[in-house]
Amino acid sequence: MKNKEDIILIGGGGHCKSVVDVILSTEKYNIAGIIDLKENIGKQVLDYKIIGCDDDLIDIFKNIKNAVISIGHILSNSARVKSYNHLKSIGFNLPIIIASTAYVSKFAQIGEGTVIMHQAVVNADAKIGINCIINTKALVEHDAIVGNHCHISTGSIVNGGAIVQDNSFIGSNSTTIQYRKYSGFHQAGKLHKGNIE
Repeated sequence: MKNKEDIILIGGGGHCKSVVDVILSTEKYNIAGIIDLKENIGKQVLDYKIIGCDDDLIDIFKNIKNAVISIGHILSNSARVKSYNHLKSIGFNLPIIIASTAYVSKFAQIGEGTVIMHQAVVNADAKIGINCIINTKALVEHDAIVGNHCHISTGSIVNGGAIVQDNSFIGSNSTTIQYRKYSGFHQAGKLHKGNIE
């Protein structure tokens, strides 16, 4: 059996716990540790130790080449985008992580650093950008486009041909209209910020 590659997780909050579980389900990576705030070094998230902060990433890269961003995205994705850019500048590989219980069509396109959580579905000819969260039980239908740095939250539906523009958040149990464009921050039944075209 092929040895698992080491990977580190960036962000040790609640979303990190779900990402740990997804990574374990893939059986592809060995979680070598978590990067979080300096004051949290030495603490644990589930069974995994916080081994450093952002300042340590250049040294960590000497031995570990894979990273996944496990910072959440609700009100803002700025921390995820900043982390993505920092990791890329160092040279880290940000693999696509797909839960064993998710379904991703072989005709779909997924960008680097995107995590597809448990029981999510990504259907044929869907396109998902870089550094996205496709959260638990979310559905991205045929021909839909999800831009870079987006979060399609738990139980939400991006219907066929809908376009979710870069940096957008589609909240839990939201349903988009097919072939319409969405940007900004959306919750089920409400339009908070952003536009629908």
